[in-house]
Amino acid sequence: MTDENQVAGDAEAGKAVLDAALAALGDLRESWDPAQVEDWCGSVLSRSGRVVLTGMGKSGLVAQKIAATLASTGCPSLFLHPAEALHGDLGMVTREDSVLALSNSGESEELVRLLPSLVRLGIPMAAITARPDSSLGQAAHWTFTYRLPQGEGCPLDLAPMASTTLQLIWGDLLAASLMSRRGFTRDHFALNHPAGSLGAKLMKVKALMHKSWPAVSAASGLTDVLRSMTGGRLGMTSVMDGPRLLGVITDGDIRRALETAEREGRNPLDLQAEQMMTRTPAMISEDALALEAAGDMEARKITFLMVGQADHPKGLIHIHDLLTAKVL
Repeated sequence: MTDENQVAGDAEAGKAVLDAALAALGDLRESWDPAQVEDWCGSVLSRSGRVVLTGMGKSGLVAQKIAATLASTGCPSLFLHPAEALHGDLGMVTREDSVLALSNSGESEELVRLLPSLVRLGIPMAAITARPDSSLGQAAHWTFTYRLPQGEGCPLDLAPMASTTLQLIWGDLLAASLMSRRGFTRDHFALNHPAGSLGAKLMKVKALMHKSWPAVSAASGLTDVLRSMTGGRLGMTSVMDGPRLLGVITDGDIRRALETAEREGRNPLDLQAEQMMTRTPAMISEDALALEAAGDMEARKITFLMVGQADHPKGLIHIHDLLTAKVL
């Protein structure tokens, strides 16, 4: 076979996979039953246990991914290998759990052997399968099915391809439905991803802000302002009247004030804080996302934001805080 023919053959093989998956997805788009999904979600949320995912081979690998997705989106879950379950790991499953089993044929030997034990325990069971009339489909309380109008898409029509794609889509569909029913929010997502940059971006400003910050009075002189800025190590100081924020002073504010004093023939040491400060500092709500704070700083080309409402600050968030938390 020439290189040209080889490329053409490869392209046809790839197209077959895409066409098979698209045909199956299109069929599922029209045939899935929202009421059935809603009923399953209600059952899961009414129980205090976990969703136990199980499946053999490629279906088992998809089941592991679905278990991970559910866990990260607020639904306690685990993967149970059916062969290991037959040799003792079934003890991990409690009567408060729900089972979601995956099998394209619905006749995977280890899974079918596990069904009587699950039924005997009285655990609600759902299935993702292409055959609702299979042993698994018949044993399940909810059967989430799919069809493969153009087969798997495999050149040999042997390896699972379109079927595992549809199983994965069903898992995401169920996870999304549970998130909606549970009222899962960005805050909850961040709590489940504390080590990731995505979780950091979804943290609230109040979780990262400084609750104390450098401050001087309006009448403070240049030396006091510089001392406050040096001690605070934030490249700024605030100008306060008790709890009320009058303004902020940065390195740039001092440079501009010195230039003005020189131009007007005044002694820079006579400058007071109220003559150097920016009277309308940028502020952000403590309930805003850290990602919003990052965007605001980048847009304004500044390194910090006062946190709070109007002239009553509750804290300060600095660009270094965002860098440390991996928001940036």
